[in-house]
Amino acid sequence: MKNDLSRDVETVVLQLYEDLDTPRSLMCFMLVKYREWDQLARLDIDPKHYVNAHRFWLDRQATDILRKYKDLPTSIDREAEARKLFFSCEAECFRTNRRLFPLVERVKNPFDNEGVLPYIRKARKIIAEWLGPCPDVVLGRFGPGATFIDGGTRATVPHKMSSEPAITPGAWPFLVQWSGTLWASACASSGKGPKFVNGNRFATVPKDSKRLRTIAIEPSINVFYQLAYGRSIRQRLGRQGIHLDVAQDIHRRKACEASTEGHLATLDLSNASDTVSKALVELLLPERWFSVLDDLRSKKTLIDGRWVVLEKFSSMGNGFTFELETLIFLAIATAICDEGKVGYDVLAFGDDIIIPSQYSKAVVSALKFFGMSVNESKSFVDGPFRESCGGDYFLGVDVRPFYLKEEPYEPQHFIAFANGLRRSANRRLPRDYAVHRAWLSAINRLPVNLRRIRGPKELGDLVIHEEQSEGRWQSRWRSGTRYIKCYRPARYRKVNWDRFSPEVTLAAAIYGVPWNDGWVIPRDSVTGHRQGWVAFS
Repeated sequence: MKNDLSRDVETVVLQLYEDLDTPRSLMCFMLVKYREWDQLARLDIDPKHYVNAHRFWLDRQATDILRKYKDLPTSIDREAEARKLFFSCEAECFRTNRRLFPLVERVKNPFDNEGVLPYIRKARKIIAEWLGPCPDVVLGRFGPGATFIDGGTRATVPHKMSSEPAITPGAWPFLVQWSGTLWASACASSGKGPKFVNGNRFATVPKDSKRLRTIAIEPSINVFYQLAYGRSIRQRLGRQGIHLDVAQDIHRRKACEASTEGHLATLDLSNASDTVSKALVELLLPERWFSVLDDLRSKKTLIDGRWVVLEKFSSMGNGFTFELETLIFLAIATAICDEGKVGYDVLAFGDDIIIPSQYSKAVVSALKFFGMSVNESKSFVDGPFRESCGGDYFLGVDVRPFYLKEEPYEPQHFIAFANGLRRSANRRLPRDYAVHRAWLSAINRLPVNLRRIRGPKELGDLVIHEEQSEGRWQSRWRSGTRYIKCYRPARYRKVNWDRFSPEVTLAAAIYGVPWNDGWVIPRDSVTGHRQGWVAFS
């Protein structure tokens, strides 16, 4: 990690702090000036200390502009912290398993009605009704991410089908289904058979300036069917009014309403997927569903060169983890909120939970009993503030700050930097003045000819956002269609289809991989930009 901020980032950020003009922004200014990076990273802000949305936004933007900046030169060893957190979560899951395992058998005894068992049976019944029968045969699917053997630019579907497929011993029953797929045929034609591996491998991705997010890279055949069962759970939740494809917008709208009416609480969990224990899933899911998901999950993780037996059920990287945790948290909340209605005032999207405020204490207690840890700094039961799924609202006003996540070093990065500042400032409050000079400072980092690339926010970061009334859009009409000048991707990392066998090419086509004029386009494949024109209606 570098020992300092880049000069460009420091100039823009200091200008922002100066113009926000609050005691908190002055503190942040001094921390940057005197290189107190650890203190800056650990700064926090409590909305309960504010009565005005505008003032809260000013201080929050100052506090959070660098919160998720992965290049902030703190003394924190984020990789070591991630490993420490992994083992801490495993220890917590071990304690939860030890507490819940006795209940797994007792909950099946209809004559035992003491303690929490009636509530657990209610949650089990809810989940059983929502899920219905477990499908015995599913259509596997590929995801965009890496697998145990394939990573980086080799994570495309044809790469995965060309390499040696991997599977855990526990998932061997799925080899029967897999052997009938075109993927298996492509492997057979090249003499590759399934390779057994003990489990997944530990990995990290950026989260914020203090820590990395822990994930796990799954074997390819496992994740092929994990994604299929995740889709099945998603479809069953949709029948209950929980449509995960559009749930984020619903959560944001509910959070906005709750910030003014106070009738809903928004809860967020810490390390949610890493603290869903084996015993909790076995306790709440129908036997057949548990058996299938248990077969497909990785029971060990490769970390620091050794295999660790897992106490958690699954981690991020598993193809059904998100849907499974949504199902479990929603069922726990529904079993308690007698007067709540699923999909209306009882909602879950992963570990983002919304419930009627009067049930918050009971739901939090239940979550803690089942091994979850409620994130107190991001959970709100009363007061003027609510947040959920990236929507932050103070008395109905959007106060989401802009987070600089990576160091900008190319023109498209500075366009995104400038747009992020202006987007945060223009949300329903007259606060553009507070970022105007920082916005100009970011634009001034662009080559002179690119500073004139202005256009509507609907075009994203292809243009510098500006209202049409300001009169600086560069546009032209052709065949009745309006085109806006922009700075767009122009070069891509490509892989020629000719490098793959005909069997792999056919299988990839059947699985829906686009042809792209004879090229495979990996994820994050853009390697260059240029000025051009894009249609805008």
